[in-house]
Amino acid sequence: MAPADDPPRRLHPDRGVPDRVFRGILRGGGGLVLAIMLLVGGFLTYRAWQALSLAKWDFVTTEVWEPEGGNFGIAAVLVGTLLIAMVAILFAVPLALGTALYISEYAPPRIRQTLVSVVDLMAAVPSVVYGLWGLFYFQGHVLTLSRWISTYFGWIPLFKVDGTDPADPLSTATVYTSSTFIAGMVVSLMVAPIICSVVREVFSQAPVGEREGAYALGANRWGMIRSVVLPFGKGGMIGGTMLGLGRALGETIAVVLIISPVFVIQPHILQNGTSSVSSLIALRYGEASPLGMSALMAAGLALFLMTLVVNFAASSIVARSRSGATSDS
Repeated sequence: MAPADDPPRRLHPDRGVPDRVFRGILRGGGGLVLAIMLLVGGFLTYRAWQALSLAKWDFVTTEVWEPEGGNFGIAAVLVGTLLIAMVAILFAVPLALGTALYISEYAPPRIRQTLVSVVDLMAAVPSVVYGLWGLFYFQGHVLTLSRWISTYFGWIPLFKVDGTDPADPLSTATVYTSSTFIAGMVVSLMVAPIICSVVREVFSQAPVGEREGAYALGANRWGMIRSVVLPFGKGGMIGGTMLGLGRALGETIAVVLIISPVFVIQPHILQNGTSSVSSLIALRYGEASPLGMSALMAAGLALFLMTLVVNFAASSIVARSRSGATSDS
């Protein structure tokens, strides 16, 4: 019998060497990713400091890009980036959700894996291929849709097109080329496979017991999807959408090939001319002066911060969502 004054010993579980090594690798990997992000942000800030100290807050509100003259800002390209990304997400999300639902819930088992492979291959296609396809093939087929939208919905400022008469069927179609609308649609095909892959994986993990319970209560397949699969996968849908948005914000080559760069705020998405932060960097990098290079680094820093905000917002939304919890009764 132990003495009364002998304090109890605290027991520590022996996790074993493999467990400790694995935990150390995970912690090291997470710390390495965080360190790389901090290094990237620090490098961009250091290289952009010259331009930011000169432009100050005007860098966010100025539409002109003339670093050699000391007058430059990202207002125009920032608006263009957001508009292209919004158009891309509006087209990509319904397409990705429909594809994910079909693959996980409706597709016959014998072709399901083939469809998964096809979607994954779409995500692996280089962006330059999408850009060339959009420039030489897709754009010509979209002009009719752009004209129709402008004709019947041109009273909405977003769909207004200057320099054309909707009542004249022979008016030039060049005002509709190289627009935010076309670039956004091409980018949507690039981000849809990413969203689809994330959402499909979440849908496939919906609890089998709750699926069978919905059927037992008399629900048909769509009723089961509405009451079980969609509530369970809400977090995955949000996370996949935000992940696609982050990709759309930074897309470069496809956008460069399609758009006609302008450095004024262009709110009319159907009209010729737009720009984005990534396309600005790609087009001006080779001819930039030291100050111009610093200004491009500042534009890259703005895009980096914007992408971080999107991803942090996605993480917060997913953490508060119900994905992985039981679905609504």
